[in-house]
Amino acid sequence: MSTERHAPLALEAVIFDWAGTLVDFGSFAPTQVFVEVFAEIGVAVSLDEARGPMGMSKWDHIRALCDLPDIADRFRRACGHSPSDEDVDVLYRRFMPLQVAKVAEHSAPIPGARECLAALRGRGLKVGSCSGYPAEVLAPVRRAADEAGLEVDHAVAGDEVVRGRPGPAQALANVVALGIGDVAACVKVDDTAPGIEEGRAAGMWTVAVTDTGNAMGLDLEGYRATAPEALERRRQQVAERLSACRPHYLIASVAELDGVLDQIAARLARGERPQAL
Repeated sequence: MSTERHAPLALEAVIFDWAGTLVDFGSFAPTQVFVEVFAEIGVAVSLDEARGPMGMSKWDHIRALCDLPDIADRFRRACGHSPSDEDVDVLYRRFMPLQVAKVAEHSAPIPGARECLAALRGRGLKVGSCSGYPAEVLAPVRRAADEAGLEVDHAVAGDEVVRGRPGPAQALANVVALGIGDVAACVKVDDTAPGIEEGRAAGMWTVAVTDTGNAMGLDLEGYRATAPEALERRRQQVAERLSACRPHYLIASVAELDGVLDQIAARLARGERPQAL
């Protein structure tokens, strides 16, 4: 670990993921649609399998699912050939209208999200966002969020960059649009591995969310109904999976972000940088 120190910086922005981080507790909107799209061509995909590549742009997500040996084998049995990029195009075209129709049903703010954004405004921070959703799907998510009091300064959809997560393009597009002076003054908050890797690749502080997102896989009702001991076991499993991406911090939900920002601000003031940690 580097001990190099730099000139002090102040925090400038926090960049959030959407589903599973700010809205849609458990990230159910995209997951169920992936299952339905494959079912339409006679290929069974479980919810757990569908969750695997979550965080990637949706075309890439479908491609990643088709590359899984078990799903590729089911595809060959159902369709008579291995899944090609042209097949992914067809599945993606089926995915889009279903996702647009369903996403509004799963756009409720995650508990604590409104208060989190209000606290960021109180700190004078800018609020960016990005998503694996294409722009056509992200637009209704943002409209619902605005109506619910979750307003961000900028958003970048998965199809608005040439190469999305786990690459840094979406996070860096926020940096440019928000006029941020240094990527080290930004924090990326996400519930998926590709989203954390995106923040790392962009040179930002990264905060992984364990309880409200894709990896935990519980809706709010199921989460509240789970016994504390069982919930802690699941949380530890999720934390282990997300820790492989080397997030700087792990939190249960964005309701806990404020305390982490205090720690990051103190480290920046001491000259620490996220790229060296």
